[in-house]
Amino acid sequence: MTVRKFALTDVSFARSPGQDGDVFAANVIDQRHGAPVSIGYGRYAPNQSLVETIAVDDVMVVLQGQLSVSSDGSTVTAGAGEIVHMPKGSAVTIRSHDEGAVTAYVTYPHWQQASG
Repeated sequence: MTVRKFALTDVSFARSPGQDGDVFAANVIDQRHGAPVSIGYGRYAPNQSLVETIAVDDVMVVLQGQLSVSSDGSTVTAGAGEIVHMPKGSAVTIRSHDEGAVTAYVTYPHWQQASG
């Protein structure tokens, strides 16, 4: 595998599986490339909520905006430059704020295989 660089302009977003809201994901590296992890971008429109039981270990880096992640009775809020780790099996609610949010993520193993 060669060293590669990616930007938001390189991706095509698709609605997150099983979600009705304006929450989108775009893998840039995954099993199709022989990688052991999935790497991509997430995009949340303003004031959206995503309720999910995390099927993989998921690390989310907030690039723009702000997100709150609630699980087990507590909530963390992350802004640009901050990282949220959601362990496999966590029941979470991810909520974007008024400005929406853009994230980068890394999952292990591949989230599409685990959720599909």
